[in-house]
Amino acid sequence: MMFRPFCGERMLENYFAVLLFVAVGIGFGVALLVAGAIVAPHRPDSAKLSPYECGFEAFEDARMKFDVRYYLVAILFILFDLEIAFLFPWAVVLKEIGFFGFSAMMIFLGILIVGFIYEWKKGALDWE
Repeated sequence: MMFRPFCGERMLENYFAVLLFVAVGIGFGVALLVAGAIVAPHRPDSAKLSPYECGFEAFEDARMKFDVRYYLVAILFILFDLEIAFLFPWAVVLKEIGFFGFSAMMIFLGILIVGFIYEWKKGALDWE
């Protein structure tokens, strides 16, 4: 039997499903972009072009002062959102981890609630 270090047909056969998946994904993405460019109306006005979510104009001087409240709320959201994300895997394995896992999660949630109440009392969640 002869040693063949590279077998082109066999290699393509092994990766055909992956290549097909990538091709269909790229084709679907391009089709949606083209359909959106054709179908969607392009009528910009001052309301559509106004800044949102960050509280300041996007194309101004980089050294201007800006309000940090948006960033504070965003960081707090990410913090509490990531902590809540631990609840799903905990709920899935609750029967296996028993009372110890339940009590550990209750302590974790208690600390989370204390932190949330602290932020609420400090006014970090208020938007003026």
